[in-house]
Amino acid sequence: MKKFNSIGLDTQKANELSEKLNVLLANYAIFYQNTRGYHWNIKGEKFFELHLKFEELYNDLLLKIDEIAERILTLGNTPLHNYSAYKKMAKVLESEKISDGIEAVEDILNSFGIVISIEREILVLAAEMNDEGTNALMSDYIRAQEKLVWMYAAFLNK
Repeated sequence: MKKFNSIGLDTQKANELSEKLNVLLANYAIFYQNTRGYHWNIKGEKFFELHLKFEELYNDLLLKIDEIAERILTLGNTPLHNYSAYKKMAKVLESEKISDGIEAVEDILNSFGIVISIEREILVLAAEMNDEGTNALMSDYIRAQEKLVWMYAAFLNK
């Protein structure tokens, strides 16, 4: 095995980082599908507001899924692409049919907690190997998601 990959990073460390990125990818994929379900099934007083917010969120999650997969490829590895693998490694669990807005937002906050925690772990790994590309991606995600956590928590009056 070559010592450095095509972007000049230590191959072994890039492989380790890619494994962690695949864990993040798995969590995002399930988070995404859960949010699609909330968008489809939401009912009640806040329907119009939450229906739109959930659509904004799942569109953003879909972009991040693609960016994470492409980062794994850039590091010289293969992104996972099937839900059976995702379910085995993700901490975000598949939700049942949820039509209550409060319950959906609580689950979204829990999912953000999981992905932000993984992103912080990836930041440490990326910093150790001077991988500014992954570091910048995770920093951008965390900054934006911390604001979303604040907003969703405010919706719940937390």
